Amino acid sequence: MKIGFIGLGQMGSGMAMRLLTAGHTLTVFNRSPEKMQPLVSRGARVAQSPRDFYDAEAVFSMLADDAAVQHIVFADDGLLRHLAVGAIHISCSTISVALSARLAAAHTDAGQHYVSCPVFGRPDAAAVGKLFLVAAGLPQIVDRLRPVFEVVGQRTFVVAEQAEKANIIKLSGNFLIAAVIESLGEAMALVEKGGIDRHAYLEVLTSSLFNVPLYKNYGALIADRHFTPAGFASSLGQKDIRLTLTVAESLDVPLPFASILRDRFIALAAQGGEMQDWSAVATLAAQDAGLMPKP
Repeated sequence: MKIGFIGLGQMGSGMAMRLLTAGHTLTVFNRSPEKMQPLVSRGARVAQSPRDFYDAEAVFSMLADDAAVQHIVFADDGLLRHLAVGAIHISCSTISVALSARLAAAHTDAGQHYVSCPVFGRPDAAAVGKLFLVAAGLPQIVDRLRPVFEVVGQRTFVVAEQAEKANIIKLSGNFLIAAVIESLGEAMALVEKGGIDRHAYLEVLTSSLFNVPLYKNYGALIADRHFTPAGFASSLGQKDIRLTLTVAESLDVPLPFASILRDRFIALAAQGGEMQDWSAVATLAAQDAGLMPKP
């Protein structure tokens, strides 16, 4: 399949390499050209802008935020003007529900197809094809993409025809992860202040009540206080909680814990932690308990 890939950050690079290794014809575009080189050295073609995806059957985008996605789609050299009729834009970015609905409508009007396919998993999972994909779009288009999805993920959940519903699920999932991070930070501060080693505490938790990857992976980062390099930057976590609150307000759903999480991420940013892993928000509880100095 002729596939394009836009956005070669930690997640996108791993996904793109999986597609290339699986034998797909791959063209890549990234604003920082050096990030394309590992793929180009393996046979990928370089695009100078999204207009170069005119012959692609499908184009993935994995970008940081709404502004980046809007630019690669709606700019003069963007996908909307240059993607072929019948081609598919697959957005894996964590974006707003409103933008996802707008993208679906715009691509339909242009005779193209749009599938919202945000993912759950960190960069190490992307590199080995172990992501979980949440897909929404026309059933016949999603079915056409299943072999491609199987290359980048271990399971695809098809949730709806309306693209934006996949984004609601993604945002709600990131809200839950952030809540776990905050609660782990608070619990570790409590036991450490009580004289218990936080690594020993994590062993108890993840060998009994919470024997799941989420608690093991984030618990280890928090116990080790290992937040750089970031697998997922705290600035992106703050953005996702903001988007979660926006859709919650539009649906008249109060999310009081999300409001607390928003303030925690703002506090971390105020201390210069924007580029730390978002699990660094857990250190705020340790600082509040006098276990760590505040910056």
